Amino acid sequence: MELGLKGRVAAITGGSKGIGKAIARGLAAEGVNLVLLSRGKEVLDKAAEEIRKEYGVKVLAVVTDITSSDSVKAAAAAAKSEFGTVHIIINNAGGPIRRMDRQITWADTEWLEDINLKTVGMLRVTQAFLPLMPKDGTGRIINNSGVAANLIWSPALTHGINNAGMNQATTYLALDLAGDQITVNAIVPGLVGTEAREAWAENASKAAGVSKADFLAAFCKRMGILSGRWATMDEVADTVTFLASDRAKYINGAKIVIDAGMSANARPA
Repeated sequence: MELGLKGRVAAITGGSKGIGKAIARGLAAEGVNLVLLSRGKEVLDKAAEEIRKEYGVKVLAVVTDITSSDSVKAAAAAAKSEFGTVHIIINNAGGPIRRMDRQITWADTEWLEDINLKTVGMLRVTQAFLPLMPKDGTGRIINNSGVAANLIWSPALTHGINNAGMNQATTYLALDLAGDQITVNAIVPGLVGTEAREAWAENASKAAGVSKADFLAAFCKRMGILSGRWATMDEVADTVTFLASDRAKYINGAKIVIDAGMSANARPA
């Protein structure tokens, strides 16, 4: 299927590893040039070089802290200098659960730090890169929220707030930017086998004295994942690549759930 993406430019936050890197690879495979944004220079540069060599696209790596307006604006300026135009914004950055204690007991500064990173960070990036986006129907903003927006995932209070807020902002921006022919959609992944999550499963299975496969099968059943496994990063990236393409130009304001039925909230009879 021809997606019509070759030669376009995508900016991806959290693009040095995990789902962000998988999305970068998926877009690069379609000939999309990239602006990768992340805080860690060494890992970011390595990811950029890998993608350049494998796919032959242009990759600009910009060390960026999306909690800083100045840092985000500098990244947008670098993208403008390199490419002139950015067709696609992927708001993917977010942090892990920092502790497993009850989040209602946290200091308000800790709540605000989490929200400042994901939800407000997404708004900063969108605001800064928006002037670079064309108004010819090729503009795409894709926000990576998460299934914690749709269910209670203890102890992920701020995760849920962030994901629900990102989904709300997606709908708002879809309306706001409709006149510029820029579509805005969200992906809502469930459990995804990132590098960190795979390492966690490896350690947890060893601690439980079972194989990783058996541990994951039981874990996914307990979490209500109907397919009995978690997603691969490439499965998430495939959905994003489609949403970024010409084939998805009539999809706007949507929240595409990628959770194998987890949020169906199935219960045994």
